[in-house]
Amino acid sequence: MVNPPSTIQSNLPAMLPLHSRNVAVIGAGAAGIVAARELGREGHKVVVLEKDNQIGGTWVYTPLVETDPIGLDPGREIIHSSLYCSLRTNLPREVMGYTDYPFVPRKSGSGDPRRFPGHTEVLTYLKEFGRDFGIHEMVRYETEVLNVGLVENNKWRVRSKTRHDCYIDEIYDAVVVCNGHYTEPRIADIPGINSWPGKQMHSHNYRVPEPFQDKVVILIGGSASAVDICRDIAGVAKEVYVASRSVADETYEKHPGYDNMWHHPMIESAHKDGTVVFRNGNVVLADVILHCTGYKYNFPFLDTNGNVTVDDSCVGPLYKHVFPPVFAPWLSFVGLPWKVVPFPLCELQCKWIAGNLSGRLALPSQEEMMEDVKAFYSKLEASGIPKRYTHNMASYQFDYDDWLAEQSGSPGIEEWRKQMYNAVSKKKRDGPETYRDEWEDHDLILQAEEDFIKHISSRVVTKK
Repeated sequence: MVNPPSTIQSNLPAMLPLHSRNVAVIGAGAAGIVAARELGREGHKVVVLEKDNQIGGTWVYTPLVETDPIGLDPGREIIHSSLYCSLRTNLPREVMGYTDYPFVPRKSGSGDPRRFPGHTEVLTYLKEFGRDFGIHEMVRYETEVLNVGLVENNKWRVRSKTRHDCYIDEIYDAVVVCNGHYTEPRIADIPGINSWPGKQMHSHNYRVPEPFQDKVVILIGGSASAVDICRDIAGVAKEVYVASRSVADETYEKHPGYDNMWHHPMIESAHKDGTVVFRNGNVVLADVILHCTGYKYNFPFLDTNGNVTVDDSCVGPLYKHVFPPVFAPWLSFVGLPWKVVPFPLCELQCKWIAGNLSGRLALPSQEEMMEDVKAFYSKLEASGIPKRYTHNMASYQFDYDDWLAEQSGSPGIEEWRKQMYNAVSKKKRDGPETYRDEWEDHDLILQAEEDFIKHISSRVVTKK
């Protein structure tokens, strides 16, 4: 649970910013574009540095995959997006959107009007957000950030490279890191895998099921991508075996509705004859092991002299998952938490960051922030929560959101949004095959639509 320090004032009235800072935002995905908007609203001068030629980040689908399908070769050309062709959101659009920019179907009926739309609809939404808030004018496209380091007077030097191999060094007051965390694969540790002759790949490089035609596939993982991809592949593969550490070691059961898909515990070992042994003792001669095992946080451009590190998926030390105390508020991270509704969370983090940079808000002292971080880590350890779950907010994301809102003087998360998220989460557990197209929360949808009217009306007025 988040423990807000008593030293911070809350519900401060909006006012003209005390200071306008020069701020670099790294990345123009869902986090970066809302960072640009909130920083701009606060009166800061913003430059967004984006490697791609468009906004959207991980929501920009590409059929391209990396040369190393498992993603371990440090010399491989990095493909940023992890989207697969069939991906649909696992959150309803009402819940998913930014708080004051509803993610609603177009009145014309164009696009993907489904409540749980495909990835193209999300990208369109982000581009419309960029258009309506003038974000495109702040973005330098096809610009890769090579290095971010501290220089004299607590400024930050940002070195970047354009697509024409032009190197640029610039000095900024502050840097906001929004580079996402779905690019650097995390791989399962399998004894004997180096002598196993089959093919390994990570879901980061999965796009379509056709390459798995008539193959025997072992898929490792139990999260959203694993649930989707195993069904995708089962339509063409000979056999699919889903291995997960979330099931008991004796588990061996057929997936409901499929004649060629079974659930197992984790892999015990792999062997040079092509066999794979599960912890339940079953043995499978497999062609492919597909790791749907998540990602690592990675900031290859960031030089903090060891003051900010990534250790077993824990980025730290960070005050409230955002500010390194030694650099606060001049360096911040947006969007690190997972098992959350990401867009509104990023929006609230950015409001808090923007207000602290202008001086409208005030952080505790460096020492107080470090004490808070240490207390948080101690609580995780005492609860038996692994370090890799440091940024997992499944049990308290809305408390965290509301705390951020209080600090920045913003409205908290709507009650209907919380209830809808909880209802969909239960529906997903009970009916993973059908939850996207069958639902019973019509009363909450009506509440959301009533709430959206004022935002949509103001959006129309703004455009005129």
